[in-house]
Amino acid sequence: MNVVVIGAQWGDEGKGKIVDYLAKEAQIIVRFSGGANAGHTIVIGDEQYALHLIPAGILYPDKMVILGAGMVIDPVALFNELAMLQDRGIDTTGRVFISDRAHLVLPRYIQIDTERDRARKKPIGTTGRGIGITYSMKSDRDGIRIADLAWEEKLEELDGQDRRFLEPYRERLASMAVDLAVFLMHHQNAQVLFEGAQGALLDLDLGTYPYVSSGMSCAAGAAVGGCVGPRRLDTVLGVCKAYTTRVGNGPFPSEFDPRSEDALCRFIRETGREYGVTTGRPRRCGYLDLVALRYACLTNSIDSLVMTHLDVYDTFEEINACIAYRIGDKMVENFPASIEALNQAKPVLRAFRGWKQPLSQALTYEDFPAAAMEYIKFIERYCETPITIVSVGCDRKETIIRKSPWIK
Repeated sequence: MNVVVIGAQWGDEGKGKIVDYLAKEAQIIVRFSGGANAGHTIVIGDEQYALHLIPAGILYPDKMVILGAGMVIDPVALFNELAMLQDRGIDTTGRVFISDRAHLVLPRYIQIDTERDRARKKPIGTTGRGIGITYSMKSDRDGIRIADLAWEEKLEELDGQDRRFLEPYRERLASMAVDLAVFLMHHQNAQVLFEGAQGALLDLDLGTYPYVSSGMSCAAGAAVGGCVGPRRLDTVLGVCKAYTTRVGNGPFPSEFDPRSEDALCRFIRETGREYGVTTGRPRRCGYLDLVALRYACLTNSIDSLVMTHLDVYDTFEEINACIAYRIGDKMVENFPASIEALNQAKPVLRAFRGWKQPLSQALTYEDFPAAAMEYIKFIERYCETPITIVSVGCDRKETIIRKSPWIK
């Protein structure tokens, strides 16, 4: 069975925790997009792990993890991350593989990335990790893949600086390389978890272009970057927060007003630990945007939602969610492609009762207070998508499963 986990907002939804939790029932975890610009935080008791390239399932000693064809891989970041895991007692030997079709990030791409964004009249706010440049080189057909490291004629096309950089990594990367399509064919009876990066609203085609990532962070990317046909994907889970955050520039209709809602923003940011895992930048925070979430469900065939950070609202008397936009004199209930329209959009809010008790004490969904259930039920009706998993804390065990995605 093949299960896909994607972000259903602008990234940072808590995918790392959810993939880590679901990986217990999987044999193979495939990361299908992005690069070291992503950051997944996993908390197990007193231990916290920040992963950027390695799929979250690596923390289980019996799992195989694969960096997929849709990824762009910085060798320095990769081997630093593997060394970090080894230093912390996680044996990765023989368990980490890379699709031989994945592209490599070269040091000069990182420099170009930073300079190009700085030169833009309206910077996108990239992480400066060279990800966009690598994808650009890929689409220009000037990139270099893992498979190409054994192709001397191709390497000769590179300048001396690039060749010198790659030389120490050629053998190590080649030893981890696999033909992912064949690998998964040989494991077609396994339970495979496909892990996305960023979020659906940052997808190059479906997101708020040009304020997007350069890869496929949509559910369809799991088929392409995971080297399987789309009909092989059994279930798509979309991870969303009980509110909305965004890092970097770009439209954000439900963002808290800094003039009147600064205290609310600071509370959400500090309580939810809303700082980028990769950059440390404070995340922009706002009300749950149901217009955008419904759009993500529609364009990604999301079978069920996973809601995280619901416990951040534990002390609230009242909770608000955005159910429509007001753009000029019009009420808009669908997510527009126009950046100008999104920049002008004002959130139309609906209020919900708070529950005023810690959700982390709940052992099952039936233990939730009625007000929390009402909030969840409204979201399900609005998005026409069930919420089958709820996270009520950052620890692995603080996860409520209403229905397992591994059950057809």
